[in-house]
Amino acid sequence: MRVFKFGGASVKDAKAVQNVANIVSLFKGEKLAIVVSAMGKTTNAMEKIVEAFWKRSKDEFVSQINERKDFHFSILEALFADKDAEIYAQVEKEFENLKGMYDTPVPDNYDFEYDQIVSLGEVISTKIVNAYLKQQGVSSRWADARTLIRTNHTHREAEVEWEKTEQLFEERFLPHYSEVDVQVTQGFIGHTAEGMTTTLGREGSDFTAAIMAFCCNAESVTIWKDVPGMLNADPKWFDNTIKLDSISFREAIELSYYGASVIHPKTVKPLQNKQIPLYVKSFIDPLAEGTIIQASTSKDHLIPSFIFKMNQVLFSITPKDFSFLVEKNLSDIFARLSKANAKINLMQNSALNFSILLDEEKIDLDEILSLFEDSYHVKFNSGLELVTIRHYDQATIDRVTVDKEVLLEQKTRETARLIVKQK
Repeated sequence: MRVFKFGGASVKDAKAVQNVANIVSLFKGEKLAIVVSAMGKTTNAMEKIVEAFWKRSKDEFVSQINERKDFHFSILEALFADKDAEIYAQVEKEFENLKGMYDTPVPDNYDFEYDQIVSLGEVISTKIVNAYLKQQGVSSRWADARTLIRTNHTHREAEVEWEKTEQLFEERFLPHYSEVDVQVTQGFIGHTAEGMTTTLGREGSDFTAAIMAFCCNAESVTIWKDVPGMLNADPKWFDNTIKLDSISFREAIELSYYGASVIHPKTVKPLQNKQIPLYVKSFIDPLAEGTIIQASTSKDHLIPSFIFKMNQVLFSITPKDFSFLVEKNLSDIFARLSKANAKINLMQNSALNFSILLDEEKIDLDEILSLFEDSYHVKFNSGLELVTIRHYDQATIDRVTVDKEVLLEQKTRETARLIVKQK
């Protein structure tokens, strides 16, 4: 069995859904598990519906739902000429049920409500894709991830209960391959023991594909994207990018940890544990080779990779009593940062200063400053850039620092990280 994952861009409209069916047809007769994300920018739109629901703005709530319904029905009308096709009623029911949520009691838990509403984007997209595959003659079945992937109760960032999830795939998923060749399910979502929907974090559909592959002992996982494979840099920030034909699981984990956007950070580890190869291929050119991620490290060093994080803020934190920074201070600093849910991209300490780098768009600057004002002096520089180079040399460092001032630099044998600003 192979696992395929199609993200939002690969099912953004009717033509894209037809392309998914064309790719599936290349594997006729094989057993496939297909993970599908919400269509296009639907997750962003569903988040607006959550906001309207939470603020009790009924007009906005209904308006946003109608907009999403119109979007999906335009895709249905382009895919299914028969307006009496069952899929129309299925999608209509999902949106009517969503509207009906407004009149139900609202628990005092925003993240819970987020998961119940936003997850419907994946439910609807998979029903449409599965119906279209069946219309095209594919032996296909819709599978509900809300009955397969068991998680804890941490809504929006749920953790998988692996042993129970393996059991559920063994009982509720794998036996159906005696009846069909293809099963279509949702990325990003799971369920608690009580049957309530959870989500695995934004961009979690890649992780879903890895979970399925691990639990089903799949032959491979393929993530279909609008790029030819994994590139050594983001083309938005870097000229003359190079495709990485083959890298190791270890290298992929390192790249995702430092911020490479092609693979979700949680995706690689379960595949590494069972030595299941991961392919990154183009849904635009499905016959091209793409990138394979596997066990061998022999090619990792051949091409340097560049990862850019823009709009960074560098904080320098100093105790007001001029004491040395020791473990007690650091523990206190981390506790304060945790209150602001701050995710540190880079840190460095000296005898008197502790420096941290944060994403400016993900923090409240005033909140960070207020958290430390009682006991620490805090200085900061904004508008910075963090550059990470895997398998660097001086030439690669020189390339990314042209016309830039280096404020901080860290190096290991394989990785260089530089905080820079324009001169």
